[in-house]
Amino acid sequence: MEQNWKKRFPGLAPDHLSIAHALEEKCFELEGHEFRVIDLGHTDTDDTTGLYVPSLDLMIAGDAVYNETHPFLVETDKMGRQRWLAALDRIAVLAPKDVIVGHGPLEPDNRSDHIEATRKYILDFDRIDSQTCSAREMYDQMLELYPRRINPGSLWGSAVNAKGGG
Repeated sequence: MEQNWKKRFPGLAPDHLSIAHALEEKCFELEGHEFRVIDLGHTDTDDTTGLYVPSLDLMIAGDAVYNETHPFLVETDKMGRQRWLAALDRIAVLAPKDVIVGHGPLEPDNRSDHIEATRKYILDFDRIDSQTCSAREMYDQMLELYPRRINPGSLWGSAVNAKGGG
């Protein structure tokens, strides 16, 4: 593994890489704050995990919540998107004040309304999927709804996946 990273990032990878290990517990403490591990299930891929910090009213949502970015729906089908919506429900019930997302602009904000915005996007994607015949038609209609979101390549891949081809 070390050779892989050193080859990909010459001169930037440290001499020794630490390997992450799975946590045995569902919470841990860091700098006096309890971090709760939240199993979210399928979002943009399988086995997504978030961290909730009650004392900071903070959810580190990772890839479950997107900020003004077209979500990566390539690894989802209709059922996968339903599971993603359920993951958003698990986050929303915690009612965090701040949410750190996995994907967003270079200068992101941490507003919790990104939870609902991600939900709306997925619901719109499903609706437009049912109303269109081609990936191009779906892509164009989603882009019309969400013209300011970054990473339209993710939308294109998602539309192609939903429609079974270009």
